[in-house]
Amino acid sequence: MPRPRRRLVSTCIGTVTAGLLATGAALAAPGEDRSEGSDIAMGAYLNYGPRGVARIPHLSRWLGGKEIRVGHTYLPGDQWAGIEGRVSFLADWAEWRQEEDDRMFVLNVPMQERNEGRVPDYEVAQLIREGAEGQYDRHFKRLAERLVSLGVPDTVIVLGWEMNGVTYTHRCAPDPENWKAYWRRIVTTMRSVPGQEFKFDFAPNRGTDAIGWTKCYPGDDVVDVIGMDSYDQGPGRTFDDQITQPYGLQRHVDFAKAHGKEISYPEWGLFRRGDNPEYVRRMLKWIEQHKPLYHTITDYCPHGVWQCKQNPQSAKAFRDALVPERPGPVIPTPVSLGIICGARVTTPSPSLMA
Repeated sequence: MPRPRRRLVSTCIGTVTAGLLATGAALAAPGEDRSEGSDIAMGAYLNYGPRGVARIPHLSRWLGGKEIRVGHTYLPGDQWAGIEGRVSFLADWAEWRQEEDDRMFVLNVPMQERNEGRVPDYEVAQLIREGAEGQYDRHFKRLAERLVSLGVPDTVIVLGWEMNGVTYTHRCAPDPENWKAYWRRIVTTMRSVPGQEFKFDFAPNRGTDAIGWTKCYPGDDVVDVIGMDSYDQGPGRTFDDQITQPYGLQRHVDFAKAHGKEISYPEWGLFRRGDNPEYVRRMLKWIEQHKPLYHTITDYCPHGVWQCKQNPQSAKAFRDALVPERPGPVIPTPVSLGIICGARVTTPSPSLMA
């Protein structure tokens, strides 16, 4: 009775094979190979206007299809019209934001016109006092209304960024107390606009700079996110120095935790130390460890890794860290089957499972 015997053996081996395939498939469950920080919203500053929007899918392809969830741009600070949002490129960013529910639009907003005009400290102090008295409220009300009308009421507003430095007219050091009062007026004014859902991001430079940035902190009720701009430059010679220095990366994380706030890194990238893949690897590890609301690398020379070709080693480190991992081949688990159906059966090799 050879034919029934062949059918029986075939049935037994088929059953075992199916079981092995099921075991191998279980070992390769979707998502197991993804990196721990893969869900952190990531973006890059690529250009302020439509070119920046257009470059996002190209960056995504360079990163092996990684989703770019953060669009980041800046309002011009030369005149109040720009700070009010009377610029055409806001509509382009609003359209991009609305295409996917999980996208985030991050907008840096100056607190004064002539924001990069090298205004002296005594004049900055006067402007800060005027702001604290409400003389500029109308400009920020118009900005809030503009953002709501464009359909981006949930914009993350990085207001008065790097306020602890010496560059911008919205810097804090000339009059910290009135600066905090001015910030509070701006936030209160923008929150008064119907339909708004803004998040306000307080983002100093890493380090002390002109003033310890905690001295500029305006209060938990008017801050939603505590950010930090951190480029590969002094103070400090190593990444460990950047962590431990006064008002450095660790102080940022600890301060935000103490105040119950999420963190962010609106600006980071290479700078004075050139092509430094170790900095890129360490910064991405730091981001993965501390899980900010979002991070955006500044991607133009000398800071960038995609658009700036002078940093090939750092570009490779960035790409290697962020390209989504692909599931490997299914490899069956070795199983000792003993004797089945009157015949000794050995574990099949992977080639038999193809």
